[in-house]
Formats: sequence, structure tokens, C-alpha cells
Amino acid sequence: MKKSNVKRIVALGAVVIILGLYIAAFILSLLEAPGTGDLFRICLIATVAVPLLAWIYIWMYGQLTGKRTIADLNLMQSPQDVRKAEEEAAAMEEELRRAEEEDTASGENEGGDKSGT
Repeated sequence: MKKSNVKRIVALGAVVIILGLYIAAFILSLLEAPGTGDLFRICLIATVAVPLLAWIYIWMYGQLTGKRTIADLNLMQSPQDVRKAEEEAAAMEEELRRAEEEDTASGENEGGDKSGT
């Protein structure tokens, strides 16, 4: 199963649940059934709760599989941006390491020259 299929199934399931609740509330209100007001309140709560639970599920799926999902908190960064930032950080670390090695080597050479004269 492709990674987008899991997200689509979860999203479609959330839409079906919400639509089903609203259709049931509408039909029961036309029939003037008791408890219609309570069902409508449940629909209002489900309008917020079901998408929130779907988002949490998609986010957990991404965390457990190590894949990027629409629910990632750093959504504004593309994988290329993240990779570029990591490569730049690694290059900076390598440059700092080389500079420290050069400073250490030149310090040893200067120290050796002074003791020899």
C-alpha cells in the first residue's frame, strides 16, 4: 500500500463519519424524533474531534514510519530544504574542524621554532 493511500483512507473515513452524523441528524429532525438536539450537538463536537483524531493518526503514522506526512509540524520545509540545511551544517562543521587542526598544527610549529632559537 502506498503511503498516500493510508492518508487518503483516513481522510475519507473522517469525511464519511462526519457526513453520516449530519445526514442522520437531518433525517431524525425531519421525523421529529426525540434526542435530535443531542445528536446535533454530537455532530458539532464530531466536526472538530474527528478531523483532530485523523490528524493525530496521520502524524503518528509519519512518526512511526519515519516518513513525511501532511501532519508534520515542520510542513513549511521541503525535504530538499531539510537536506540542504543538513549539508550546509555538515560543511560548516568540517570547515571548523579543519581550521582547528590548522591552528593546532601552526601553534606546534611556532612553539617548536621558538624553542630551537
